[in-house]
Amino acid sequence: MSQFITNHDVTKALKEVIFFAKQNNIVDLGMIDDINIEGNNIKVSVVFPKLDDPAVGIVYNSIVKTLKAELGEEISVEVKPIAEKDKGLGPLSGVKNIVAVIAGKGGVGKSTVAANLAVSLSKTGKKVGILDADIMGPSVPIMFGVEDEQPGVIEREGKSIMVPLENHGVKILSLGFFVKPDQALMWRGSMINNAFNQLMKDAEWGDLDYLVIDMPPGTGDIQLTLAQSYNVKGTVLVTTPQKLATADVRRAAMMYRQDKLTIPLLGVVENMSYFTPDELPDKKFYIFGKGATDELARELEIPVLGRLPIKEKIVESGDGGIPVVLNNDNGLSNNFAEIAVNVEKEIEKL
Repeated sequence: MSQFITNHDVTKALKEVIFFAKQNNIVDLGMIDDINIEGNNIKVSVVFPKLDDPAVGIVYNSIVKTLKAELGEEISVEVKPIAEKDKGLGPLSGVKNIVAVIAGKGGVGKSTVAANLAVSLSKTGKKVGILDADIMGPSVPIMFGVEDEQPGVIEREGKSIMVPLENHGVKILSLGFFVKPDQALMWRGSMINNAFNQLMKDAEWGDLDYLVIDMPPGTGDIQLTLAQSYNVKGTVLVTTPQKLATADVRRAAMMYRQDKLTIPLLGVVENMSYFTPDELPDKKFYIFGKGATDELARELEIPVLGRLPIKEKIVESGDGGIPVVLNNDNGLSNNFAEIAVNVEKEIEKL
């Protein structure tokens, strides 16, 4: 039979190979990407959710064993595993650009920048989602006025899928939806990673131009998981002007420039850049210093995406659940709009 092997023969045999994670055969699951037959040589490309799963080796061996048993021991079998993310498949297949907003330490306004960046992109007509991955301080639900709500749930292939909330034109998921406000989190790394992966993969994000991720400060488990497991378009650094803050964000930035974790740095946003009193609109007082952010940008060879002033309205808007960019009369919307435009420009260069 090996001299007359057809695509149908191979496909029929592969229906005996089970991917136990989804309790079905690899053909009916749509995991077969390509079958190439040249005489007795059979090449099969198989798509997996991720390539570091032990199931890849199990399926690989099962394919070789099954094809030889069904089509003849004299055939040669080559199996090429492919990751879903490399084929544009999987739960995030409809997301064009993942942008992570990062900081070296807390208190620099990272979540404020992430929330207003998401809304600014949405105001330009883009389809946008925001994922709040800041496990120790999930503030996105408050900033979007949905802290008392819960995401929906649908069933798909026997699995529960979260449906993000939506407000101000942005789809929203946060670890904060699953933790009580007065509950202290004492999670180990594996628990944090599992929660983060569920928000990423077990959610109905649909088609998005941008998924903005509000990352935890520093360089921890979620940062490693994001860099190693997802196709991130780039990162936006957030800092305040002090040298101490820029030193911390420098360390966070360098994490993404390691050989195995290379993710483009799109640029840096300087928050709390200066203070302008209402009675002195032409004056800028650089309360936290000046120049350290520019020095950081030169060192990393990235642009300064924008500078945000110290304004009470930013705090009031965030606490009130209405991102400040939605008020077109306060001037701050122009600051964030500039940042959004610059982020898009940097992504277009990639």
